[in-house]
Amino acid sequence: MRKDLLPGEQVITVTRPQPRKLFWPGLLFIVTPALGAYASAWIVKGEPARLVPLITGEWTFWLVALCVCAVAWILLGYCLPRVLKWHATQYVLTSRRIVARYGMLRRRDIQIPLGSVRHVGVSQTLWQRVLRSGNISLDTGHGADAVIPDVPEALKFRHFVLDAVDDLPAGVIFEADRGQGRDADVPQCRPLDRGEPWDTREGGRDER
Repeated sequence: MRKDLLPGEQVITVTRPQPRKLFWPGLLFIVTPALGAYASAWIVKGEPARLVPLITGEWTFWLVALCVCAVAWILLGYCLPRVLKWHATQYVLTSRRIVARYGMLRRRDIQIPLGSVRHVGVSQTLWQRVLRSGNISLDTGHGADAVIPDVPEALKFRHFVLDAVDDLPAGVIFEADRGQGRDADVPQCRPLDRGEPWDTREGGRDER
């Protein structure tokens, strides 16, 4: 991210979506190989022939191969893609903008200048409240909100955004923000409720 910074821009925080969606892939990553090994040992012992007399010893290799293929399909076809998708999603807050990045091979970036942000909202489901994550909605005054889904520590992230907006020089339009629908008279957002800051902030800011 540092190589993509604009002159004078500082990184405040970098995060990824709340990892609750990795629960099932993580559980299957542990359980599936164990079940595959148990099933393979059960087949090698000749137990299938006791259940189905038509199954002979010649079937052993193919049944074990079927177990191995099933384990590989679950790990490579289900677990790995979801882990890579989570790892390839990144939310970056700088002193000038919010950047949401998605994908590895096919990259998609969404950039929102902080100067155009008029309101920052947080919506949470029950599970998100338990895990302290949430969906951040940004009102830029163009008729539709930009939503950043499943942000961890959503309330703290909102406070960081409000602090960054509050630190913008009044009435200044950055050259990088031109052409993105920002007006010189956009009202400055003020922090509603400053929460406890995260431990460190990058880009030269003092630790609190």
